Amino acid sequence: MKVLKYTSVREEFQEGWLDKTLEALENDNWGPVPKEESYLITTCYRLRKKHLNTFDTEDLRIMIGQDLGLKYLIPLALKTLEEDILAEGDFYQGDLLKAVLTSNRDYWKTEKEDWKKVIGIFTQNEHLVREEARRYDSGNGLIESFNEFRKLN
Repeated sequence: MKVLKYTSVREEFQEGWLDKTLEALENDNWGPVPKEESYLITTCYRLRKKHLNTFDTEDLRIMIGQDLGLKYLIPLALKTLEEDILAEGDFYQGDLLKAVLTSNRDYWKTEKEDWKKVIGIFTQNEHLVREEARRYDSGNGLIESFNEFRKLN
């Protein structure tokens, strides 16, 4: 899987923030990765210890899908979606977009600039999403999720 490389996305983040982990940025250590938990829980623990500059699309999809680290991960996801609106983790084309569109509503109500970016990225690439919708049900789900997302602000 392709590892994504990013330059700084947000001015307010201190220099070098991409070289840090979510645990360091949020100053919140969850402790060791649990041994007898579900795949999802152990993956989230593991990803909190991973440097952001080594996150790939699937890492972003998982964490955003669980509403974890949104302040840091949404800007990375937006950069990915600008390059490929249908960026794919391990499930289907557009699964990262779906995770972004269905993530925590409170985040989007306070981070209106990010919300506007999502609207712009989707609008610019709507033809690609509609083409996906003609071929796969997941594409229709993206359009439905976007229509709900658009109503937030």
